[in-house]
Amino acid sequence: MKHFILITILLVSVLSCQQKKRPIKGETAFQKTINAEYKDASTSPLKDEDRKVFEGLEFFKFDSTYVVTAELKRVENSKWFNMKTTTDRVSKERVFGVLSFELKGEKYSLQVYQGEELMQKAGFEDYLFLPFLDETNGLESYGGGRYIDLRIPDADTLIIDFNKAYNPYCAYNSKYSCPIVPRRNYIKTRVEAGVKAFGKHE
Repeated sequence: MKHFILITILLVSVLSCQQKKRPIKGETAFQKTINAEYKDASTSPLKDEDRKVFEGLEFFKFDSTYVVTAELKRVENSKWFNMKTTTDRVSKERVFGVLSFELKGEKYSLQVYQGEELMQKAGFEDYLFLPFLDETNGLESYGGGRYIDLRIPDADTLIIDFNKAYNPYCAYNSKYSCPIVPRRNYIKTRVEAGVKAFGKHE
């Protein structure tokens, strides 16, 4: 009888653990990766109370229309400047170049930046930072704009996948200091791709 009770307890424990380990949500590799990162306490920007009930971010439906080939015009000898952030801290950046592209029949351009501190870190030597604002901000997407991670290409063209646009960490937790998107990087169109606004924990 004792063995039966012990086995029953073990089975209940195993089933309980299996129920807690829900599969990572996401329709694309990017969505699954960012959801896994935000679910993990060691990498998540979420507040503890939000992370404990976190099941996945909300995304616009993947749309290949928002994967564009941009022409990169590099800016030679650009000077470092202090990009404002959501706190008193400033982020030392420089304009690496200007990305020109066409989206849904309209032409746009965005400045892409390189961070002085980040480029010193192993694995980020060729990292580029693309912050942008669009007409979904404050509605479906975060009011402060979104970011896209890029890498310096060998050629003078670069793929921008707006489906990989994500929110700055301060959209989830005010303890973070996030670069404020320069007004220059506003594009007058609705970018219905990438991460949507985060529903705050009540």
